[in-house]
Amino acid sequence: MEARAIAKGVRISPRKTRLVVDLIRGKDVTEADKILSNLNKEAARITKKVLTSAVANAENNLGLNKANLYVKTAYVNEGRTLKRFKFGSRGHIDPIKKRSSHITIVVSDEK
Repeated sequence: MEARAIAKGVRISPRKTRLVVDLIRGKDVTEADKILSNLNKEAARITKKVLTSAVANAENNLGLNKANLYVKTAYVNEGRTLKRFKFGSRGHIDPIKKRSSHITIVVSDEK
């Protein structure tokens, strides 16, 4: 059985977040939690919250045991991009793209 958790509209670039999510894909839940705890990145803190939520969904809604769970799939999609502008030299405007992410983590007890 599978349980999932999704964080939408997280204000961090998908490119930065994918580096963190790639480290935990396919790992045991306890091992993934340790990896995320030891990373010094903002994306790791956000991803850990999503992983904790997915595990809680599996335990409370499906009655699964945390010791048997592993990260089946974990991926990051691109969210809404806020477009801002900054004045550049010689009177032109430099665009600034403030990107956001949708983080999805699916945990399962079957390999």
